[in-house]
Order: sequence, then C-alpha cells, then structure tokens
Amino acid sequence: MGTGGALKAAVADALDAPLLSISDSALLAEMDDVFACVQRLSARFLAQIQQAHHRGIPADQAAASTRMWLATRFAMSIGEATGLTRLAAELPARPRLAEALAAGAVNVEQAQVIARTVAALPAAVGPAGKARAEEVLTRIAQEDKARPEVLARHRAALLEMVAPELAEKKEREDLERADRTAYARRAFTLVPDEFGGYRVRGLLDSDSAAYVRAAIDALSAPGSRASSVGPFSPESSAGGASGAGHAGGDAVGSGGSGGSGLANGSAEAAGLAGGAEAVDDAVRDRRSAAARRADALTFLCKRALDDGELPVSGGERPHLAVTLSWQQLRDQLGHGLLDTGDRLTPETVRRLACDATIIPMVLGGAGQVLDVGRARRLIDGPLRRALCVRDGGCAFPGCDRPPRWCDGHHIVAWADGGPTALDNSVLLCGFHHREIHRTAGRNGAWKVRMAPDGYPEFVPPRHLDPQQRPRRNVIHRRT
Repeated sequence: MGTGGALKAAVADALDAPLLSISDSALLAEMDDVFACVQRLSARFLAQIQQAHHRGIPADQAAASTRMWLATRFAMSIGEATGLTRLAAELPARPRLAEALAAGAVNVEQAQVIARTVAALPAAVGPAGKARAEEVLTRIAQEDKARPEVLARHRAALLEMVAPELAEKKEREDLERADRTAYARRAFTLVPDEFGGYRVRGLLDSDSAAYVRAAIDALSAPGSRASSVGPFSPESSAGGASGAGHAGGDAVGSGGSGGSGLANGSAEAAGLAGGAEAVDDAVRDRRSAAARRADALTFLCKRALDDGELPVSGGERPHLAVTLSWQQLRDQLGHGLLDTGDRLTPETVRRLACDATIIPMVLGGAGQVLDVGRARRLIDGPLRRALCVRDGGCAFPGCDRPPRWCDGHHIVAWADGGPTALDNSVLLCGFHHREIHRTAGRNGAWKVRMAPDGYPEFVPPRHLDPQQRPRRNVIHRRT
C-alpha cells in the first residue's frame, strides 16, 4: 500500500472510532492529536504545492498561476489559495518554522503570520536578523500558543529587537507616512438614510481624532445614577423630597450610597436628544455608549452656536431656520421644515423657538411669511444678564447647573404671544428645558409660573404631590 493508501486507511480508522463512549479527557486528548495531525499534513500539502510549482504542473494544466490552479483544483477561495501558495514559497527559507509546522507545534495560520512578518522586515536586517526574528516568533507561537492576531502585534517590537538601529527610523517614517495619508484622506459627511436619520461617515488623522475624543469623552462618560433628586427619581416619586433636579454629575447630594451621577454635562447632552427616555426608573443612564457619543457631539455643536463665536456665514452668524404655518405652531399639528429639508414635530419647533440659534419662520395660510423672529424674541444681552442674576442657574427645583449651561425659556411660549421680558423668562438647563417642552399640556407634567414676588416657581404633577405645592430652586438661594 502506498503512502496515500496508508493515509486514507488511518483516517478511516480515526473516523470509525467511537466518540460517545470515551471520557472527557480522552476526547480532549484525541482533539489535540487530530489538530496536530492536520497541521502536519498541511506541512506536507504545502511542500507538495511548492513541488508542483517547480515542476510547472499548473502551467502544464493551462492555469494562469499556481494559486489559480490550486483554487480551481481544490475548490478553495482565491484568498486561501493565495495564502497557501505564498506560505509554500516561504517555508524553504524558514527552516525553523517549517520544522515546527511539520511537528504540529504551530498551525497554518500562525505560520502564515510568522512568514509574512519576517518577509516584511527591511532588507538591512539581513539574513541573520530575519533568522533570529523567525526563531523568536516561532517560539512565541509554540510555547505561548499565541493566536495569529497576537503574533501580528509583535512586528514593531521584533524590529527593535533584531535591529534597534533601524527600528526608530522605521517607526518615524511609518508615523510620518501614516499621518500624511490620514490627513490627505480626512473627510466628514452626513448621509441621510431611509428612516429619517443621518449616517455620519468620516476619517480623521490622529491629532484631530484626539481633539474630538477629548471633547466627546468628557460628555459621554456613563453614569450609574442621578446624584440629585429629580422628577424621575425614587425620592421625587415618593413625594417627600423638597426639590427636584436633573441627572447632573456634580449635583448637590452626590455623595453617599446613591452612587455617582451622570457625567458632567452628560445630562444636558442627553436632554438634547432623549429627555426622560435617556434614563430608567432609577435614573440610570440607559443610553448606549454610541448614543452617548452622538448626544455629546450634538451638544458640542449646539454650544458652539450658542456661544456666537463661529465665523459669519451668508452675512450672519450660523443659525437654524425652521418653517411652519401659524396654525401648526399654535395647534402643534403637522410638522416644521428645517432649511435642510428635514421635518420636525411642532412640539420640537416650540422648544427650539426659545433657542438663540433658531429663527422660526412662521407662514400664513397662503404661505406668506408672517414673522421671521420677533422684536426682542431672543433672551440675550441685558435681559439674559438680568435673568442670570435673578435665577443664578437652572431654576428647576434641585438643579445645580450654572447659567452658562442654561437656555432662556419663555414661560408663556413665544409662539403663543408671550413677551420676551424678565417676568416671562426663566433659565433652564438643556435637560429640563427639553422636559418642560416635551410634557407641556400633558397630565403629570411640571408647570412653571412666575410668583407674585417676581421669581419663578414650579408646580409638581399631582402624582408627586397631591396638593401641588409650588417648589423653588433652593440651590441658587437668593436673599
């Protein structure tokens, strides 16, 4: 019986051997043996590939290349055939690796990474340096059972070990080349999808990415629990708390067993897009990490618009323009239209109408512009300064957000004819501004009003306080 016949017989015996009746230890031992044999047979198969190549068999059978012949003859993918052909060509020059593969001590994937890594070393390393690199990587693969992706990570350290004088130069050249390539490829696009959202696509070089990550990470860190008493917290639902606040990381009362609150600014970022939906019944941030980063990016862009320091575009500071009819705005029906062509609910438009970076363009029944903004619509300048002095920060009970994190809110909505005046304005952080607009007119909503003494107060929903006693922010206490 020839070699092939003996091999087939041995394989047949192995396939016929029982499995259900053997112990766990025997099963594992057999798996180890079979895997090692597969690798040893692979070493033989690779030697056969190289021998067929040297004899010109692929060309004799009208194949364009050895890899194409291999893929066709054995119905394997082009990628696998290419990898095996390359490894077969490399192994004669890598005796230590070939020996380990033939012994079943390393597998084919490990061998491919090792051969590819050694071949990629600079020519200046020389045969001795490459032989040393082969020895080191083979030993790591064999003794540490390092997976192929782990072996690939040794490339930089390997060059430093076998040729330290070249490692620093190559690292610098690689970094410079990567930086030039990344900078040349930098891009940022917003692509609308079919579900009303936008896909963000882009590429940044390393230092640009560092700026973006530093800013976004500060606003997107996960939080376990709101540190101040809030309208969605167990304390508030019990009706016994003296105040309520949003899920801010620095809020008063952050110590103790209550756990850490949402990260600094993350509640405001959540408020831009999620409001109460961003937290669960225990006021834990339930957004995914990706959602937190998306909210943080939106928050940063909104804050940049609010600061008013962006370059002039089209003769004025950057802003959003929202178009809708007066009836839609009044009745909260239909939708508003952004200048990008995207649609917004009237509820969202009413909230945005308080924002200094939004210009609502209200249309009459015939589509004519009734109003683009309104005289003194924006809560800015001396009025905002007076508001900051009066409220001292977000006026919602229990909220500690400072004035710079707050928007001016019309108590009687601007859309309903409310004046832009101190006695119709209140400071609200992004989180509470959204909540006030989101729940306006609903049962169970907080209501804001101006008290006779000229300070804002908030009336809790009946399920929190059956007597609905007005509450004030006592954190920014004024004498």
